[in-house]
Amino acid sequence: MFHNNNQLLNNLPQLQNLIKRDPPSYHEEFIYQLRHFNNILEVFKLCPEKHNKTLDELIMFLAQVSQCYPKELENFPQILIDLLRSHNTVLDGDMRMTLCRALILLRNKNLLAPTDLLELFFQLLRCQDKALRSFLQTHIVTDIKNINSKHKNAKLNTTLQNFMFTMLKDSNTRAAKMSVDIMIELYKKNIWNDVKTVNVIATGCFSKITKVMVSCLKFFLGKDSDEKDSDDSDSDNEVDPKEVMMANKFNKKTRKREKQLDKVKKLAKKQKKKKSEVASFNFSAIHLIHDPQGMAEKLFKQLETTTKRFEVKLLTLDVISRLIGLHDLFLFNYYPYIQRFMQPHQREATRILQFAAQASHELVPPDVIHPVLKTLANNFITERNSSDVIAIGLNAVKEVCARCPLAMDEDLLQDLAQYKNYRDRSVMMASRALIQMFRTIRPELLHKKDRGRPTEATEEMEQMDYGKSTATDFIPGAEVLLSEQSTHVKVDSGPESASDDEEWIDIQHSDDNLEIDSGAEEEEESDEEREVESGEKKKSKIEKQAVKRKQKAESAKLKKEQAQKISLEKILTDEDFKKIDAANIRKQVFTTKKGIKRKLEETPVEAPSELVKLSDIENIYKKRKHDKQARIESVRKGQADREKFGYKDGRVNEHCSKTNREKRKNKNFQMIRHKVKGKVKRSFKDKQIALRNHLLKLKKMK
Repeated sequence: MFHNNNQLLNNLPQLQNLIKRDPPSYHEEFIYQLRHFNNILEVFKLCPEKHNKTLDELIMFLAQVSQCYPKELENFPQILIDLLRSHNTVLDGDMRMTLCRALILLRNKNLLAPTDLLELFFQLLRCQDKALRSFLQTHIVTDIKNINSKHKNAKLNTTLQNFMFTMLKDSNTRAAKMSVDIMIELYKKNIWNDVKTVNVIATGCFSKITKVMVSCLKFFLGKDSDEKDSDDSDSDNEVDPKEVMMANKFNKKTRKREKQLDKVKKLAKKQKKKKSEVASFNFSAIHLIHDPQGMAEKLFKQLETTTKRFEVKLLTLDVISRLIGLHDLFLFNYYPYIQRFMQPHQREATRILQFAAQASHELVPPDVIHPVLKTLANNFITERNSSDVIAIGLNAVKEVCARCPLAMDEDLLQDLAQYKNYRDRSVMMASRALIQMFRTIRPELLHKKDRGRPTEATEEMEQMDYGKSTATDFIPGAEVLLSEQSTHVKVDSGPESASDDEEWIDIQHSDDNLEIDSGAEEEEESDEEREVESGEKKKSKIEKQAVKRKQKAESAKLKKEQAQKISLEKILTDEDFKKIDAANIRKQVFTTKKGIKRKLEETPVEAPSELVKLSDIENIYKKRKHDKQARIESVRKGQADREKFGYKDGRVNEHCSKTNREKRKNKNFQMIRHKVKGKVKRSFKDKQIALRNHLLKLKKMK
């Protein structure tokens, strides 16, 4: 058998195919190749930096047939691992890649433990081979994903996470950076989305390696690693490479068209990859940090002493502001520090205002946030700045006060409210938005004319104090479920029964509208009678106000009792909650005086979100320029019912011949160049001579 198939010794692919079909029949040929491998390996160890093609082929051959002879190849995986560990930095690049491929093949056949291989691959990330590092990163992520596909392997995950924690402190920049990238990618793929992973990545924010620190900071900000390409205008449009390929097939072949085709192919590949990516969790990671206060303090201390680029400082400021805002932290030194950058000419000024707003919350003492508002007013909201700067400053004040309303004082708010009549629309709208917000949360700070008509919600509002929290034992607005049935009866009763169901409303007139006696009778009244009358009016006014306050208190108490009764005695459904929410919204819209409606533009103010959007601060009310796609759609829409632009062919039969003048338009310029010369305009003197000759000619003809 061995003699008849001797040609198989030099044809490894054919031998590999035959062994997989019938391993016992070709055991002798396999043993020969295994001995050959051991001999060449001993020679290779003497000079590991050179590439050995025969050894390369034998390694892949043995890895392919390893499942057929597990006993004979029991030590084969360990041989490859030892070879990589001892000579990983001096091995030839192709040889090193072959060894890694063989180990991955053995791992896929479950002939190698995952911990041994993954720890080895993490060590290989130190190699100065970009292709190998990228290849290993892909395998590590895929392997860990497959291990945890059916159920989480907690023991293996803990071991690997501990090893990665040590890799983050590695002196090699590439290895540390690649370890961080692998952990972030596993988190985004929902494989390692636990608390331990987040806190291991959090330690990377204090790394001395800038790339590692930036990657960890961007992770907590929810930034994508490919964000630098997000501003590319071509990435927003779908690209079909087939159209370009077809055009390139029939058009003349040029280098420019080939480059364009390559560019379109890359762009289409990039878009396909972007679509297949799993959606990342933008802000969930920052909630899982064990010690947010300690992390914020360490980051701020690092920020004060750092000499890194301004972009890195911005990332650190952003993370600190989110930590303060989301976890309600106290870091009072942060606000004076960020005030130094609150200038209109400062680079990334709007982002700095965003960080100031994100770091504001109700538990921060008002006297800490108030200087921030004063700085905004002094540096942004002044007449010496442009209207856009003033509008941005007002928007920033609004976002800060939405999270810390007690920081605003009466004098500053009334000064800012004066911009409601500013000549520029963007400033006017920003000021009115600020006024509308304070109408809902603290109307007493506004001037009386800016407070608007009181609504049911504002009358039920309790006074806002620092550190005060209102905990209710009922669902606010649940009383609407008791009065729902009677409300339906009143609405459906029709005009005939309106007098029975509706109640008359006594309208309280002011003293200014009362009829007064005639001038003669007024003169007869003495000064004492006038004083008595004015005193009685004041007394009656005070009594009326006391009665009103008492009625409001009784009404509020009744509503509270009704809401408690509903909350305790009834199991509320989704429909009930929808009705309660609608009733609470109506309280913010409708006034307490019946028959008077709220203006349409005065909509209820929503609660501020956890994070401040940059668009809220840059929200300037102007007519924005349309992008290219919108302009094209507008042009096409206008061309829909319009006649075709250009020369109109007036021939009855379109197949008949054209005039020479019409044919001339499609001719090459070189063919009609001699005729175009005659069209050159004559000078005024030439026209005079031509006219004189023409008149002389006419005179002679007579």
